[in-house]
Amino acid sequence: MGEIWDDAMTARELFEQLNALDETERVEAKRSIEVGKSLLETVCAFANEPGLDGGWILLGVVRNEMALFPAYEVEGVSNPDKVSADLASQCRSTFNTPINVDIATEQLQGKAVVVVRVPEAPAQNKPVFFQSRGLPKGALRRVGSTDQHCTDDDLSLFYQGRQADTFDACPVEGTSLEDISPDAVADYRQARFDISPDAEELRWTDQDLLQSLNCIKQRSGIWQVTLAGLLLFGKPQALRRCMPMTRVDYIRVPGQDWIPDPETRFETVELRDPLFRLIRRAQAAVMDDLPKGFGLAEGDLQRQDKPAIPQRVIREAIVNAVMHRSYRSHSPVQIIRYANRLEIRNPGFSLKSPEHLGEPGSQPRNPCIAAVLHETRFAETKGSGIRVMRQTMRLAGLTPPFFESDRGRDQFVARYFFHHFLGPQDITWLTQFKHLGLSDDDAKTLVIVKETGVIDNATYRELSGADTLTASAALRRLRDAGLLCQQGRGSATHYVPAPGVLPTPQPSEPVLSTNSEALSTNSEVLSTNSEALSTNSEDLADWVGAGTHGTKKITEERFDLLRRIPGHLAARIEALGKRDAPQKLQELVLALCSQQVWSAEELASLLRRNATHVRHKYLRPLLKDRRLEMTSPEGINSPKQAYRTAVKPKNSP
Repeated sequence: MGEIWDDAMTARELFEQLNALDETERVEAKRSIEVGKSLLETVCAFANEPGLDGGWILLGVVRNEMALFPAYEVEGVSNPDKVSADLASQCRSTFNTPINVDIATEQLQGKAVVVVRVPEAPAQNKPVFFQSRGLPKGALRRVGSTDQHCTDDDLSLFYQGRQADTFDACPVEGTSLEDISPDAVADYRQARFDISPDAEELRWTDQDLLQSLNCIKQRSGIWQVTLAGLLLFGKPQALRRCMPMTRVDYIRVPGQDWIPDPETRFETVELRDPLFRLIRRAQAAVMDDLPKGFGLAEGDLQRQDKPAIPQRVIREAIVNAVMHRSYRSHSPVQIIRYANRLEIRNPGFSLKSPEHLGEPGSQPRNPCIAAVLHETRFAETKGSGIRVMRQTMRLAGLTPPFFESDRGRDQFVARYFFHHFLGPQDITWLTQFKHLGLSDDDAKTLVIVKETGVIDNATYRELSGADTLTASAALRRLRDAGLLCQQGRGSATHYVPAPGVLPTPQPSEPVLSTNSEALSTNSEVLSTNSEALSTNSEDLADWVGAGTHGTKKITEERFDLLRRIPGHLAARIEALGKRDAPQKLQELVLALCSQQVWSAEELASLLRRNATHVRHKYLRPLLKDRRLEMTSPEGINSPKQAYRTAVKPKNSP
């Protein structure tokens, strides 16, 4: 972001950036007839956000909510001197520590506006909060273009700057030195020796070593194990007793979607161990189960198997999950292996702003755990993990990983696709847009959207190396060309495929595994069910089930029908479940019949329903309501009967 911001932004520059990018992490627009709650909350958020270096507020500018795309208008401030004086006064008296804001009045389009520069507060003064509200309700952070109330994890991040005890350094009640596994301590010593054989701590006793790592602490003369100590060196029995849900679950799901249906079969392995062994076991479970390709280099006599995702990426992803997860949340890390991707979900949103993921610098939620993993080289150097994963995936020719931080659900999700970036299928698909004169970056963008269904400014920057303004302009060009649809606003702005852009599903024989071997991970077995799971991820990813039909002939007919409809309708059809409400199916029938005429049999094949059921449940009610009409009204049972949406008379309302 450094290529855009500086410390002397004018009202005109801020106004131009609002219209180019909407509100961002560092710029906010306010009407502000008077100094109110919303304005002061933004001041508090800018002052608190770590590494942001403050932000800018432009008073007297409003967003035109009727505009299709972000557009700001100058409204002006009627009494700028009074507003400036009130704001300066309240910034000194409202919060627990005074905030010295820079305020200037400027002219913009002949009207007075007020430019406010809010500095970031020193670490020792954080968290800044409203004195009347106290903590945690009175403290806010700047997350994207929004002001968010702080959570306990946010406050812990601020207090780390004051050198207070972190959550992972707190003793766990009911623990003792008996809960420490000697094997886990020996594992750490070996890992440390491999890195630095002369490390001084290797000569210390186990108790001195654990104390130096903040893994044990003494209370009232009794030694207790801290959270970090339990996770890094705890016996499995102690982990189960004290933290029963703090584990890693490896889940294998047939197909590409999670279906919360008790009848749907998927296999799970639950892993619970000290972190060093847990990371190795989780990595082994994933690597053993990933689809593999092979190559034979020139001069080699033996082929080399290559996993769909590089091992370095898998290791870093698992380490990131266990190192940065929130241990306040009593839920497991989930590693979910779908047919086309690997998805890792860990409790705890990213303390680092999503816009800065991959940039140097780290804000660890669990610094004691992080320090041990870094010094044993389980984790990359601080702040580089996501950047390393992105670079490694790119060098392997794979689709870049995608990261999603959700404060509302207190969750962080990482997705790693098996798909090779710009492969032959992608190139073939892109040829339909060659008349638009797409650049290489445009082509990459469309492939990302095809594979993931969404792209935002940060992802485009990662793909192309462009700055924020250039990325925004490029995405808008694709939007204006009818390839993307813009959704959200501010930092939540993202783009999804325009209707008809995505390719329709292609037919493929389902390749079901007949391999009855089991995936064994340190005496725990993950069964590869030959009836539900495919060992060929590409075949399973391309396969769309034929429902109750099941034969190749009918499946091909159904795909021929799918090719005749826009991609967004095909996607809606493939998302149908067995028990969807009749109203939902009726609306889908109307959407299909607005495109072209369909027979009842064709609709039944598309919707994977019985033709008689389609006639009685969907077609007849729509005909009765005159929302649908027959092409052969002389007889409903005519062999040539088809259906289309009803056309209203020209003079009808």
